[in-house]
Amino acid sequence: MRLARALIGAAALLLTAVGAPAVAKPAVKAAPVDWSRTVVATPQGGYRMGRPNAPLKLVEYGSLVCPHCRHFAETGVDPLVSEYVKSGKVSYEFRPYILSGLDIAATLLATCNGARSFFPIAHDLYATQATWSRSIDQARSDQISSLPESQMYAEFAKATGIGAIAGKRGVSAQRANQCLRDGAAALRLAKIAEVANGLGVTGTPTFFINGRKTDAYDWPSLKPLLGKS
Repeated sequence: MRLARALIGAAALLLTAVGAPAVAKPAVKAAPVDWSRTVVATPQGGYRMGRPNAPLKLVEYGSLVCPHCRHFAETGVDPLVSEYVKSGKVSYEFRPYILSGLDIAATLLATCNGARSFFPIAHDLYATQATWSRSIDQARSDQISSLPESQMYAEFAKATGIGAIAGKRGVSAQRANQCLRDGAAALRLAKIAEVANGLGVTGTPTFFINGRKTDAYDWPSLKPLLGKS
């Protein structure tokens, strides 16, 4: 009996000396990646938000002066991003399809600071499109369109106030002026439209999924093509 007690006491001392067995802590689950934070410029002249190897690659050919594109921006982009892009199922790329000189001016400003601010500026331009796109009459628009290209887009921005909209997203007045006078950038926008025409784009918005043109024209007609979120 005494021997048993001695052995128990010795075991207790040994555990105290070496410490009790460590209890494994449950593994902390890593937070899911928010792929909507990944935005890059694409070789095709657009801006892509989302997982690069997403199984569904959505491309919108759109115009910043197009009211139908504005409707999609207001009703479709938020659910698209929250339900499909964030999880990595869908990547979303916007490629500009230019419709007018004012459209070029707006797009030059939206792309001025590259991928980091394209979608925020495009969002703000769509949100205020009904105001700035109608702030000049046809006569004034025709007058500005007759100016040399090096002056035209800056004058459109001045007449409509869209430079201030881009300014709220970090595009300085000096930087905006540089972008609005960038003839090479304007030419690249025209070439994007040429390529789009070859793909069968005749209006905006036009949506492609994995390289195939769809019949979708708004969120209700596009969502079923993306499957379950």
